[in-house]
Amino acid sequence: MTWRGKNIGEVLTMEIDEAVEFFSAMTSISHPLQLMKDVGLGYLTLGQPSPTLSGGEAQRIKLVTELSKVRDDIGRRGQKAPHTLYVLDEPTVGLHMADVAKLIRVLHRLVDGGHSVVVIEHDLDVIAEADWVIDLGPEGGTEGGSIVAATDPDTLSKNPRSHTGAALRPVLERGTLQAEAVQ
Repeated sequence: MTWRGKNIGEVLTMEIDEAVEFFSAMTSISHPLQLMKDVGLGYLTLGQPSPTLSGGEAQRIKLVTELSKVRDDIGRRGQKAPHTLYVLDEPTVGLHMADVAKLIRVLHRLVDGGHSVVVIEHDLDVIAEADWVIDLGPEGGTEGGSIVAATDPDTLSKNPRSHTGAALRPVLERGTLQAEAVQ
């Protein structure tokens, strides 16, 4: 038995990227698949066993599960969907730079929809995109755990006490140069 020329075995070996197109006429299937693609999971197969997922992949699948429930528009009773707080711990671990950019876009969509996103992260590209950064330190272990700064990324990059700010400075400068090159 086949559907659209593929048997179940062929469907289960299909990558998410391909499955988005394959199931495009069925929004209840294609929408979550598109979200998986949006968070950088397009390379996974539909039949991928969950124990084979990395921690970051599993976390992003949980994010997709939540995103598929989110409605930023007016609900059935004329009320805006409830504000949701998302807390993500190192969601970029093991991600390619292009997939980090996809994840950042999804996080921006959540914030633009009126939700709050707290990300515990070391990836400087993610930190550079934050509205607000709480920098803990100044070192690790017994020399850490204090709030070095609580500010926006640009101000953090100018803080002489912040190791994160010093590392962030070239990332922010690179972003500014790229933005100027586009104009």
